Amino acid sequence: QVQLVESGGGLVQAGGSLRLSCAASGRTFNGYAMAWFRQAPGKQREFVAGITWSAGSTDYATSVKGRFTISRDNTKNTMYLQTNSLKPEDTAAYYCAARLSTVINITPHVYPYWGRGTQVTVSS
Repeated sequence: QVQLVESGGGLVQAGGSLRLSCAASGRTFNGYAMAWFRQAPGKQREFVAGITWSAGSTDYATSVKGRFTISRDNTKNTMYLQTNSLKPEDTAAYYCAARLSTVINITPHVYPYWGRGTQVTVSS
């Protein structure tokens, strides 16, 4: 049973920072690309950032580029999202996802494994 568990969300003022974590368990994740998505109420789930297994390649949504940093520690089966300079429009539930692939895909439906999400709320 593959499990992805997010943590690190919370309430923060605009301009603040949070570090989200995604702990993976249940199998080895060799070769798995991983990604962060987010979904605000009434909106579709959108790609935030992705990273390949080797961490040799990363990708970011335009809206977060320069403010968010994705990383992973394969020895701990954990992925991270450092979020800086947070804005009220970053408020959403943040989800991690994984798929067996050497490339990053920004489309949610191609990811078979998902966590249950962690809420990030940014106050103005």
